[in-house]
Amino acid sequence: MSRLSHPLVQVAGALALTAGWVAAVLTGTDLGTVPTVAVSGVAVLGASFLLAWGAETAEKDVPRAFAIAVLAVLAVAPEYAVDALYAWSAGAGGATTAACEQLTPATIEAGATELARACHDANLAVANMTGANRILIGVGWAGIAVFTVYRAARTRDPAVRDREGWLADAVTLDRSIATEVAFLFLATLWAFFVPLGGGIDALDTALLVGLYVTYILIIIRGDVDTEEEHVGVPQYFQSWSLPWRPMVVLALFAYSGAMIFSAVEPFAHGLEQIGVNNGIPEFFMIQWIAPLASESPELIVVVVLVNKARSTAGFNALISSKLNQWTLLIGTLSVVFSLAYGQYGVLPFDQKQAAEIWITAAQSYFALAVLVDFEISVREALTIFVLFISQVALEFVIIRDLFAMPVSSYELLLAYTAAYGLIGTALFALRREALKRMLGLAADAGRTALGREPVHPEFAD
Repeated sequence: MSRLSHPLVQVAGALALTAGWVAAVLTGTDLGTVPTVAVSGVAVLGASFLLAWGAETAEKDVPRAFAIAVLAVLAVAPEYAVDALYAWSAGAGGATTAACEQLTPATIEAGATELARACHDANLAVANMTGANRILIGVGWAGIAVFTVYRAARTRDPAVRDREGWLADAVTLDRSIATEVAFLFLATLWAFFVPLGGGIDALDTALLVGLYVTYILIIIRGDVDTEEEHVGVPQYFQSWSLPWRPMVVLALFAYSGAMIFSAVEPFAHGLEQIGVNNGIPEFFMIQWIAPLASESPELIVVVVLVNKARSTAGFNALISSKLNQWTLLIGTLSVVFSLAYGQYGVLPFDQKQAAEIWITAAQSYFALAVLVDFEISVREALTIFVLFISQVALEFVIIRDLFAMPVSSYELLLAYTAAYGLIGTALFALRREALKRMLGLAADAGRTALGREPVHPEFAD
């Protein structure tokens, strides 16, 4: 092994990518918008490599699903911070459901008063959350599936299956992700009912956070996988003895988490400012560009895994991220709002944001129908992407009034919600046996966690 290819040299290279941002933070230097975007973006890249190596190293001592769940929480922590900021501002400004109902949509949009701005921030919290969730599927799941098939020519990834037909090559997924898929399915079904309550309330918090806690309790009892061999930096650190190995994992998690948490918000805010300066509406930037920036660590980590022919772990990370965002992220908004408000309160949102939640739930429902048979083809991935990007593009046309559209933004969201729902239901009907198998595998994982014998061993074959 040459000195330049030594794992510690690679770690030093990743740390060097974060050095500029560390220096800027420690010295309090104001770099300006464009340099801040550049320096913080490079830091996010370096931190993402460190995070991926930490998660892979951890698989030596803890179940892979749990290591990936930790990775997912750290990678999307900035998204929680951005959403929490808007929820806090809404609560501090007294944006209760009753108070916001007294204002017109135009008044809220203008933000002329403190209450109007608070109501606007409540809408932004929901918009940012739904944008992040739709990006994770529309760009993340779809893009990584296509990238995995493309890279398989070089990586010889065993998870990629060549099939006859137009864009029919597919990425096959490990059936161990049945637990994640099942919990995401339950959270998605509940999400359709969230808008009916007029806001995000304590019931949503209890149910969604409860789902995630139950999921963690199941996967943490899983078996440690000692068969899969790692290469490069994770292999090097896994050769270390106790207690040094877990210490280096904790150090990688702590440092990468701190870098991602501190750098992504300025990175996203800088991109927002650049967009607004170029005439792109603030609401559009906060719903789409800011979440895209905050999701970037997760996507970089998955690309690293795919390049190592570990697409199964990559998709596990993407699905785990979607699960924690679709449960914890939604569930904690009401808590943050109530803390800022000074007493229990319901995070309000307007009719448009209700439709945003419905389309996000419908997209998740459709994507799960694609994954329920534990594979995703290039054709299916492109369908997910085209549906996502076409809706975003059409909404941008409506917002900027680039040309006359026969529908409003609200009607467009409902139309796509219906499309996702119909296609997803049709797929679930065609794949009902696969759905039964997936739910059976998840139920058996729960029974195993409780020390009971599985009742569907045939599904594991």
